Amino acid sequence: MSMSPAKMIIYGSVLFTGSISLSYFIIQKTYSRGLYYKLALEQLQNHPEAQKALGPPVNIHYLKLTGKDNFVDIADAKLKIPVSGSKSEGHLHVHSTRSGPFHRWHLNEVFLELKDGQQISVFNLSGENGDDVKKE
Repeated sequence: MSMSPAKMIIYGSVLFTGSISLSYFIIQKTYSRGLYYKLALEQLQNHPEAQKALGPPVNIHYLKLTGKDNFVDIADAKLKIPVSGSKSEGHLHVHSTRSGPFHRWHLNEVFLELKDGQQISVFNLSGENGDDVKKE
């Protein structure tokens, strides 16, 4: 039983599109399961000024994977996480590092940039804003 070339192209296109969508979903899940991502969201949830600026409820959206804003390698992670609330929206900028491939991630800086340009420091390793996180 042979298949016509048109059907082969249609089936191939559907398979290709499904594969790309699945890959995109898997990459999103990989980022969202990373400790660098979880620590940043925890800081956002515990920061009253950022919560007030966004307005409840705070929603976390998918990362834009095609841009250069999201980068993770063995020792460095930089993310730009889209967030929104009832009052405003913006991006949570995250910079996190670790000393080696199997070591724990530590936040260096997290700040919220709202769409109006306002920036709210959520966490800074230097402790300039008084938000400290235990280093293990």
